[in-house]
Amino acid sequence: MPVDSPRNPLGVLFAAFNGFQRTAALKAAIDLDLFTAIGEGCSRPSELSQRCGASERGLRMLCDSLVALAFLRKDGGRYALEPELGMFLDRHSLAYLGSAANFLASPMVMEAFGSLTAAVRQGGTAIREDAVLAPEHPVWVEFARSMASLAGLSARLLANLLGAAAAAPWKVLDIAAGHGMFGIALAQENPNARIVALDWANVLAVAEENARVAGVADRFRTLPGSALAVDYGEGYDLVLLTNILHHFDVETCEVLLRRVQAALAPGGRAVTLEFIPDEGRISPAEAATFALVMLAMTPRGDAYTFSEYERMFRRAGFVRSELRDLPPSIQRVVISYR
Repeated sequence: MPVDSPRNPLGVLFAAFNGFQRTAALKAAIDLDLFTAIGEGCSRPSELSQRCGASERGLRMLCDSLVALAFLRKDGGRYALEPELGMFLDRHSLAYLGSAANFLASPMVMEAFGSLTAAVRQGGTAIREDAVLAPEHPVWVEFARSMASLAGLSARLLANLLGAAAAAPWKVLDIAAGHGMFGIALAQENPNARIVALDWANVLAVAEENARVAGVADRFRTLPGSALAVDYGEGYDLVLLTNILHHFDVETCEVLLRRVQAALAPGGRAVTLEFIPDEGRISPAEAATFALVMLAMTPRGDAYTFSEYERMFRRAGFVRSELRDLPPSIQRVVISYR
């Protein structure tokens, strides 16, 4: 039986021990634009060396490892993209997601997981709190730039779920907008939707640029400041809470949700996109393990179950909440009604 077989307990253990090496290999290939070069027709190490500005020896070793990890294929001495993954890693593809590695495998994330033992011992991040939650921290600019392409897919799925194309004019508040892609997708689908994007001023510069590129800048307004302090205004039909609540403890979430409830028009909805594990907290795997990400990177964040979100929204004054899947996204949506 091969050492890396999932049925081999030693293979499972070894894969966990060297998982960081797999991440490093993928990140190196993205940094070198290796997948794009192969997509352009460079298939041998000698050709890739010229295109990627790296040694033949290094590229041969990296490519062979990526074949073993099922990111590439090899026929003789030629490499080719793995069809199921290539479109996400070739920069020329409209489905390109490689930029996400700049945040997901960033030095800050690696530092947080390098201190995971300490985080488990103390029940919260072992890196400085201001590494993530400080006002105007540049990490969120990197997040906005790196994660926009990945968020764009979820944003389109969410717009479809909400029936944006067939909706009446909407006034939308996008809290912790980041790249702005969720509000932008609603504006693209609904020509009568107007978006207010709330985030730190340095992050909103990225969102504004994305809105200009998407052709919705005339219906996209920014509101700089803290989601826990700035005046939202009122009369919103939708408030988007995409990947923000997991950063906080329950008490802080409820403070934020009471502000959201007050900002909504009668019959308005709060739309929460999150990693939401089942009630047993061990599935789906991506949501279950996201709790560990919050332990490593935040003082009190968590991956909350739907029943926990339901209680938070009810205590904040919402009438009811419903859980919706968002396939093929690995995240779920909670829609809560004022």
